[in-house]
Amino acid sequence: MASIKDVAAEAGVSVATVSRVLNDHPSVSAEARTRVLAAVETMGYRPNAVARSLRTDQTRTLGLVISDVMNPYFTELARFVEEEARALGYSVIIGNADERPDLQDHHVRTLLDRRIDGLLVSPTDGGSPLMLDAARAGTPMVFVDRWIPGVEVPVVRADGQAAVRDLVAHLYGLGHRRLAIIAGPAATTTGRERVEAFREALAEHGLVLPGSYTGQGDFQVESGRRVTEGFLDLAEPPEVVFAADNLMALGALDAVRARGLRVPDDLALAAFDDIRWFVHTDPPITAIAQPTGELGRAAVRALVDRIEGRPGESVTLPARLVVRRSCGENPTPVQRSTT
Repeated sequence: MASIKDVAAEAGVSVATVSRVLNDHPSVSAEARTRVLAAVETMGYRPNAVARSLRTDQTRTLGLVISDVMNPYFTELARFVEEEARALGYSVIIGNADERPDLQDHHVRTLLDRRIDGLLVSPTDGGSPLMLDAARAGTPMVFVDRWIPGVEVPVVRADGQAAVRDLVAHLYGLGHRRLAIIAGPAATTTGRERVEAFREALAEHGLVLPGSYTGQGDFQVESGRRVTEGFLDLAEPPEVVFAADNLMALGALDAVRARGLRVPDDLALAAFDDIRWFVHTDPPITAIAQPTGELGRAAVRALVDRIEGRPGESVTLPARLVVRRSCGENPTPVQRSTT
C-alpha cells in the first residue's frame, strides 16, 4: 500500500505539499496540486483515517457493544446497525460482551481509546461505573434493547409488556393453567421486565406464578436446559414453559427431547425474541418478536443526532406475538388450489 512519502516522491514534491493538497489548503499552486492528485490516482493512495481524525477530531466510526454475538437476535441487530451507519457515512466496530460485565467494560474502554465518535451499548448488567463515567464525560452514547437506570442517555428498545399479555391470554385460551418462566438475569432490565410482565399477565386471569415455576437463567442455552429439567422433575410439572429469550428456549427444547418427551404434547413452549430458526423446529415455536431492524436503525439515528449536536431521542417500539404450534395450537390449514 502506497504511503504519503511514496506519493510525494512520485509527484516530485514534499510530504508537506501532499498533505496540504489532501486537506485542500489554498497555499498550493495549481501545477503542484495537479501533480499530487495524479500521483494519488496512479498509486491508489488512501489517506490514513486515524491521522485524519487527529486533525478533524472525528473518525466517522461508531462502537457497538452487544451482549452476546452468538444470540441470533443480537447478530441481526448488529447487521441493521451496520447497514444504517454505512448509509449515514459511518463505520462500526463491534465488541462482544458474551454476557460478561468485565468483558463489556473492556470493549467500552478499548473503543473509547480508539476515539470513536459515539457508542451503542446493550448492557450486560446495571452496575457499570465506566458507562456512567463515559456518559458524564459527554461521550455520545445510546443504549439499545437494555439500559442502565440512572445513566441519562437515550434508550432505544421494544416494549414487550403488551405482547406478553397477548401470549398469556393466548395460552389461557388454549386451556393452559400451569405456566412457568425461565427468567433472564435479574441484573438486566430485560430480565426483570419480562418476569414482571409475565406475573402481571397471569394475575389478569386469576393465575399466580409460584416460586417453583420461576427458574433463573442467564440468556444462554445451558441455563434453559437446566431450568427445564428442574421443571420436569417437579411432582406437578408446568404445562407451559415461557423462555425469556431465544437461546434459553432452545435449551428448554433440548431438555424436553432428552427425556423422550414431545413439544407440545408433554410440555408446551413459548419464547421471547423470535428468530428465523423457530419456523424450522418441530413444531415451530410460538414467540414474541421484537422489531429488530427498526430498533437497530433508530439506535444509529439517535446516536448520530447526538454526535452531530442534535438531541437524540429515546424510542420505544412495540413487540408482537407470533403464534405457531408449540403450545398446542391447531395447525394452519393448507390452502389448496381450486384450479
